Amino acid sequence: MLPQDLKNLTIAIVGAGYGGAAAAKALSLLGANVTVYEQASAIREVGAGIGLRPSTMARFREWGIAEAIQRVSSPSDHFSILTATGEPIMREEWPEKDVFGLTTHLIHRGDFIEALLSALPEGMVRLGHKLAAIHDNGDASVLTFTNGTSVEADLVVGADGIKSVVREQLFSTAQPVFSGEHAYRAVIDVEAAYGMAVDDNLRMYIGRGTKVYLLPLRHRGQVSFDITALCPDGTWAPSVTKEDMLKTVEGFDERIVNITRDLDMDTVNCRAVYDIDPVATWHSGSVVLVGDAAHSMLHHQGQGANSAILDAGALADALRDAGSVREALAHYQAARKPVTDELQRISRQGWTEDEVNDVFPGQKPASQSFESQGV
Repeated sequence: MLPQDLKNLTIAIVGAGYGGAAAAKALSLLGANVTVYEQASAIREVGAGIGLRPSTMARFREWGIAEAIQRVSSPSDHFSILTATGEPIMREEWPEKDVFGLTTHLIHRGDFIEALLSALPEGMVRLGHKLAAIHDNGDASVLTFTNGTSVEADLVVGADGIKSVVREQLFSTAQPVFSGEHAYRAVIDVEAAYGMAVDDNLRMYIGRGTKVYLLPLRHRGQVSFDITALCPDGTWAPSVTKEDMLKTVEGFDERIVNITRDLDMDTVNCRAVYDIDPVATWHSGSVVLVGDAAHSMLHHQGQGANSAILDAGALADALRDAGSVREALAHYQAARKPVTDELQRISRQGWTEDEVNDVFPGQKPASQSFESQGV
């Protein structure tokens, strides 16, 4: 689109999470008039750590915020998969490292969203706006919020997560799908990790239907500790006891058992794990979905936040290069949907020792030298 057309474009983004904040940054750099509407009265990101892949860091570099992200994260060289008792299954460098000349950075979710939102102009994000209804009028759409506010926009970006109102009202009424798993997440001090945080690399231990993720956040002296375990209870925020958690790590490395035993349950975030089935259409002429609203996926590949950032970049690219908003949205979906469909599929495979080779075909077992590195 012509620079003048982009400058006159009014964009309303629903949701100030990763996808919404990234889309706001990318689209505002085009010169568009962007406003983000967030239902919460304050931004509080709970959970633990994530890895920002090289392709994601490349987008941040493009948008001029890579240094801000790097200041609150740690560079990582590789990730490893091990058995429950610590025998190496595989180790691999983060994909795309050589392509972008950047590596994966490990970051706390709270630090990440704060860095993203801090990169937006003051006043761009409006809190306390919970979407009640969206009316798609073809070349523009009207948003109505529960606080009585209504706004019209040339383009609405639905970045309102797995329970997206935008998706449900315009594109799909299919509900989130329970994976049959729970995720128990906490952030602990490095000193409480029983010597398991030896560098800045993610390690995942798998066995008996349980996956334990240890993601060092050494820039803040902490470790993200995540247990994902089979459980038939689909309650969104289940009630879980310390004894329940200890049962999931029976037979694991004794250090993992000790970490679990030491956890303060008041600091543990307990959630049932959900995703959505692929959505056939992500856009109309004036509305488009990004991030979890479009393709919420299980966390086993660590690609949810990364996919949201790449969505934002692809959407901005499409608007810059296409002749109209409608054409741009079609190009955006064509570029991103095949990628995220595959990531959703692979993420549902989870991680078992038998499935590792399906995800990384031909991957050789980690070398014996790996065992000497303190894992």
